[in-house]
Amino acid sequence: MVVQKFGGTSVADPTAIRRLIEIVRTARARDARGPAVVVSAMSRVTDALLAIAAAGGADRLNEALPRVEELRERHLAAARDLVAGPAQVALLAQIGDHFDQLTGIVRALAVLREVSPRTLDVVASMGELLSSRLIAAALTSAGVPAEWVDARSVIVTNDEHTRATPLTDETYAAVRRVAGPILDSGRVPVLGGFIGATLEGHTSTLGRGGSDYSGALVGAGIGASEIQIWTDVDGMLTADPRIVKSPRLVSQLSFAEAAELAYFGAKVLHPSTILPAVEHNIPVRILNSSKPDGTGTLITANRSNGSYEREEYYIQPAVEDGSGVTRRAPPNGIGRLTGLASKRDVTVIDITSSRMLMAYGFLRRVFEVFERYRTAVDMVTTSEVSVSITVDDRRHLDAIVEAISEFSEVSVEREMALLCAVGDVLRDVPELAAKVVRVLEEVPLRMISQAASRRNITVVLRQVDLPYAMERLHEEFFT
Repeated sequence: MVVQKFGGTSVADPTAIRRLIEIVRTARARDARGPAVVVSAMSRVTDALLAIAAAGGADRLNEALPRVEELRERHLAAARDLVAGPAQVALLAQIGDHFDQLTGIVRALAVLREVSPRTLDVVASMGELLSSRLIAAALTSAGVPAEWVDARSVIVTNDEHTRATPLTDETYAAVRRVAGPILDSGRVPVLGGFIGATLEGHTSTLGRGGSDYSGALVGAGIGASEIQIWTDVDGMLTADPRIVKSPRLVSQLSFAEAAELAYFGAKVLHPSTILPAVEHNIPVRILNSSKPDGTGTLITANRSNGSYEREEYYIQPAVEDGSGVTRRAPPNGIGRLTGLASKRDVTVIDITSSRMLMAYGFLRRVFEVFERYRTAVDMVTTSEVSVSITVDDRRHLDAIVEAISEFSEVSVEREMALLCAVGDVLRDVPELAAKVVRVLEEVPLRMISQAASRRNITVVLRQVDLPYAMERLHEEFFT
């Protein structure tokens, strides 16, 4: 049995939803049980909902309410196209109820003149609630028995609204309790990704891109044999196609490599998606819903035979390098990286203090500030008297700088970027890391870091230099 998660472009309109129906129908014919289906909101709907909430909170009802009606008509038109008869009448009523509720919330926001995180989650959740209802009805109407599941009844989270963390034990139990009987009856459970509820029953969201995470949680909860992420690209690519003209498809990679690429900016996969898959050793496959016959990218615990001809490296005989360490010799003196990823709009925080010299406890004091303001750190480099830290969440930047300034000198550099080269091969071919830096010799590098796992090497550079730097690395390692 598989879990199939469909992104916003895969449910964007009736044409895309009909492709989804055939993909689900094929999986149902092949497998004895399932699939379970997780869907995102229709493309651009979540952005529209967040804009509506902002306009409502600013008392701009003349802007917010027409946008609500635009979304209402878009969903009603899709329902009329995909579902007929009494089922259509019921679906139209359900869609209308959701939008009536949204209109009431927007009017309340205009009175309150504020949008709390909890209320924002309620508004943002509408997209997935609507799309999942629509697709469950469309599947049934097309002869694929399906049942809508309210994701808030199965994805249980903490109360950090807009960026909630799932409580996995409670979630897995709820998935088995709610989705299990539906699957056992031969029907397809359909639920929205991205959304959940706290233990108290308040609607929560997992943060942007969290629908992938929802799919992985459902897969782990029901013991799926594979988690499929259906999107609008052929799979994981060797570089960002918005920067590099002709990136290559990565046919297979390890969980660890995928996690590194996702965390450092590969948009095709949400970083947290890997966690439940790793814990339960469930393969993840990324596929293009417009090309359902494609092989996509397979992500597994251990890569077999590598990707894009990397097997030529692994079959080379082991050799003695003269230092007592046995290494595999790559062909032509170089190994293959798996891919490149980047993250824009990064801020570098430089912290300098003579108190660091020969002292202990200083870094603890620094990172307590980031913990206090719930701000994650991407990258850290240190010297005897300074530490440089990168963050991409600037919501509490001023407060963080003020707090650290009480015991250190602090400076901030904005409009920076992270560029990360990833590959398990870095562990066996140490000269690759040096080669990455050497290729970028014409680019001013602000920070350089390689994790102890030796699976990636990451540099920080000016954002304006990112396109050139990524193109140079891709040209050197992938063309």
